Amino acid sequence: MPDDVYAACCPCRDMLDLLANKWSALALGALAAGPQRFGALRGRLQGISPKVLTVTLRKLEQHGLITREVFPEVPLRVEYALTALGRDANAPLAHLRGWVEANIHRFPEPASP
Repeated sequence: MPDDVYAACCPCRDMLDLLANKWSALALGALAAGPQRFGALRGRLQGISPKVLTVTLRKLEQHGLITREVFPEVPLRVEYALTALGRDANAPLAHLRGWVEANIHRFPEPASP
């Protein structure tokens, strides 16, 4: 039986949840420019806390979308980079990010609480 993202037990849902996450989509987009260190990613992803960035990067690595390379230097240097799977996943996300930027003016203002 083929995977069906609409089925409650489909493993696709976990991946969809990860990729639909704002920080995951933005981290993959930032890494499209090439390998980056934690601090550079944190600076690029304005508004993300160090804890949320750490959790996001770990999830992306666990799912095979990015790699984490530790360089045995003093001080220790760690770089994150897209895998082939991450580059593939980033392609449709890049279109979505671009569409949102081009069409943000078309959305109504959120109602005040």
